[in-house]
Amino acid sequence: MFKMNYTKTLMTAAACSAVLAMPTMAADDKVYRLKLAETWPSNFPIFGDAPKNMANLAEKMSNGRLKITIDSKNKHKAPLGVFDMVRSGQYDMGHSASYYWKGKVPNTLYFTTMPFGMTAPEQYGWFYHGGGQELMDEVYGKYNLMSFPGGNTGNQMGGWFQKEINTLDDLKGLKMRIPGFAGEVLAKLGAKPTNIPAGELYTALERRTIDALEWVGPSLDLRMGFHKIAPYYYTGWHEPATELQFLINKKKYDKLPADLQQILKTAMRTAAYDMYIQSYHASGENWASMKTEFPNIQVKSFPANVINAMRTANDELLAEKAAADPLAKKILDSQSAYMSKSRAWTDISDKAYLNSLSK
Repeated sequence: MFKMNYTKTLMTAAACSAVLAMPTMAADDKVYRLKLAETWPSNFPIFGDAPKNMANLAEKMSNGRLKITIDSKNKHKAPLGVFDMVRSGQYDMGHSASYYWKGKVPNTLYFTTMPFGMTAPEQYGWFYHGGGQELMDEVYGKYNLMSFPGGNTGNQMGGWFQKEINTLDDLKGLKMRIPGFAGEVLAKLGAKPTNIPAGELYTALERRTIDALEWVGPSLDLRMGFHKIAPYYYTGWHEPATELQFLINKKKYDKLPADLQQILKTAMRTAAYDMYIQSYHASGENWASMKTEFPNIQVKSFPANVINAMRTANDELLAEKAAADPLAKKILDSQSAYMSKSRAWTDISDKAYLNSLSK
């Protein structure tokens, strides 16, 4: 008897709540439209899927009240100009990678990935629970922007090379497409790093405008055809957890109703993690096919002396950044402390597990 009365009470309360909510919902049935600029070409797999998935989720969760249209680089013609287009209000949102504008705002590069840094699970822990998002807010807030994790590739491969790397001398004068902090590391060792948009990579490598390039990994590299013109494929060191970013013009965001703000954040977070899973799956699938379909690809790891020199150069550059900029030091100290703590767990969990299987 008590259970029946209790159930009726709950049903009545729910019905009353629904009725009371109806005027509010009806009063705010306005459709809000946002425009997003992405760095990627039209229908670019995995990277381009993340903003599409986010937009679809936001529209469905908002019952059609939040609609986001996406312009690829084919339309806006400025693949590396997303920061400025969103900041100025030309676009309301963007999807790109923050290290693409390190020359404009150096402290943004730390939020994509760092050489010898955190893995994807470690980095997500830092963003969502270790203060990373708050530090990103501090950096981007000065520019009327908000930035959120936008999808992770996981550990990236070290790149495609037309010649084998055996010593540090092989890096001297090497023209390589490699963005972010890793480019600064290689420059310190005598290489000549450059940044080239995705659509121009194959041609640059084929015409020997560059000697080597890194892109992502088997999830995307094979379809780009790099293996046809560069036989050496090196394992990674420079981007252990490459996180893309969703950018939002803060003035535009502030004009959204509170429920749509939360829906947008939820859609971005879901799409970001889904991209990580999609990328991981595609890399596994393509790695298996690469070994059978393209047996002439020579998978290499950089020699220990080269890796050690890269690490030393990386540490020296980080120390310089921290000494020159208090905010850079704050970010780097936060990342270092979080990685030290989380890596101890990574070592005793995932690493110990994999090591035990290899014995």
